[in-house]
Amino acid sequence: MQNGKTRQNEDRSLQGKLLVVGIGPGGPRDRTRRAVEAIAQSDCVVGYTRYLELVEDLTAGKEVIATGMTREEERCRLAIERARAGKTVAVVSSGDPGVYGMAGLVLELIASGGIALPVEICPGVTAASSLAARLGAPLVCDFAVISLSDLLVPWEQIRVRLEAVAAADLVVALYNPRSQKRTRQLAEAAAIFRRHRPGTTPVGVGTALGSPEEQILLSDLESFLELPITMRSIVIVGNTTTKRIGDWFVTPRGYGV
Repeated sequence: MQNGKTRQNEDRSLQGKLLVVGIGPGGPRDRTRRAVEAIAQSDCVVGYTRYLELVEDLTAGKEVIATGMTREEERCRLAIERARAGKTVAVVSSGDPGVYGMAGLVLELIASGGIALPVEICPGVTAASSLAARLGAPLVCDFAVISLSDLLVPWEQIRVRLEAVAAADLVVALYNPRSQKRTRQLAEAAAIFRRHRPGTTPVGVGTALGSPEEQILLSDLESFLELPITMRSIVIVGNTTTKRIGDWFVTPRGYGV
């Protein structure tokens, strides 16, 4: 019996842990204490190359595994392998790992492989809330979040969601709005919203949030497509009650002020 207990304890001591960590939109001021502590306790940090560059000040002396765009599954599998070998591994995502991040993929891979592994999801400040804070209060009432990237979701399905959100008069935060090769999606989204709300509807654009290159611009539905918008941008489109209050972008919640 004693030998059995010893072997069981040894097996447990070899088991690592997987931490799925949101590092915020970019700058260190928007990292949570929980995210910093999670990376500090990790033996290995895994992520997209750019995101790892954002936390270089936290990863000295640790094993760092970086992969490029579209290699999300590869890096999640590498992280799982390291954790199964007994290491504490942090998989980092920008913003929040549960908002277009790695949380879902990690959990799916563990489940599909029948793997018994402790996992902790560490939330972060997502780009929508970060930009909203810089603009004022555009998301203070009901809102939706939609990615315009059709890499994993067919554009036809995204279009249906845009139509529904526009018809429901919801404020919307658009992630992955435009890239060098993918430009028509944002223009089509703008046309959909123009059918349901006036051209004077406020629109805010934030690019490279939290970084030294951060740019925050405020426009309207009629003109915002003329602004510099990239894959590092996020766009917030107001609803029919949204208004400008000086330099602020505000969606009234209904207090009657």
